[in-house]
Amino acid sequence: MSGPVASQALVCAGLQVRASAHGPLLATVQAALAPGRLTAIVGPNGAGKSTLMAVMAGLRQPAAGRVCLGAEPLHRLPAAQLARRMAFMAQETQVAFAFSAQEVVEMGRYPHRQQPSHQEAQIVQSAMDSMGVAHLARREVTTLSGGERARVQLARVLAQLWQPHGLGSQWLLLDEPTAALDLQHQHQVMALLRIRAQTQGLGVVVVLHDLNLALRYAHEVLLVPGQGRAAELGAVADILTPDCMARVWGIHSEAVRMQDGALQYLFAPAPRPGVELCL
Repeated sequence: MSGPVASQALVCAGLQVRASAHGPLLATVQAALAPGRLTAIVGPNGAGKSTLMAVMAGLRQPAAGRVCLGAEPLHRLPAAQLARRMAFMAQETQVAFAFSAQEVVEMGRYPHRQQPSHQEAQIVQSAMDSMGVAHLARREVTTLSGGERARVQLARVLAQLWQPHGLGSQWLLLDEPTAALDLQHQHQVMALLRIRAQTQGLGVVVVLHDLNLALRYAHEVLLVPGQGRAAELGAVADILTPDCMARVWGIHSEAVRMQDGALQYLFAPAPRPGVELCL
């Protein structure tokens, strides 16, 4: 990666991630993520995916190394500027007070606006429309289902980065955004994120457990194998191979081609001696 793209990349430089200050090393990451692409972070439980995401968002300090936006270390960026360039959605986002769904989405616009305006209202409305939650605008978030709350939070972070601001690349970091969604909404959300990356030039980084979602929608994969082993960044089909799935997850996989040509996998436990495996 070089030139203008490199100057806008989200760079993990010699990054080492631990569960705690004195905990075991989970991952070592050397990667430059390009804007305009959807990158899926995948790996087994406890490998450090959520910890890595929090470090990439500037919410946790790495054990070593640093995260940069282009050549600028994340910690040197003013908080207000960083909030206009990067939005983060945690794996679990609790709202303790009786805010309406619309009020939660409006929180995403806080880094940008000085006064309420018609344009701000339109951005909030568009973000809610994109997530299919406009009809929930007046509902208290605490009364919504888990999937509805997740889509409201997704609308919030989308609203935060709805328009470019000339400050450089913008980044959307999402930790397991599809975990609470049904199958239809999982695919709708992932398709929307890919489109936003390609059309808006947004850098989208998503932690996923569903490898088939990564195969269908991601441009590249950052594999975090855990146990202090180095992460691997590459094209989805190059990283998520049957050998990789057996090595990292201990599962057997069989490739299938969908009618649209997309590569997907069927999974089963790895075969054991004397145990017949059926796919």
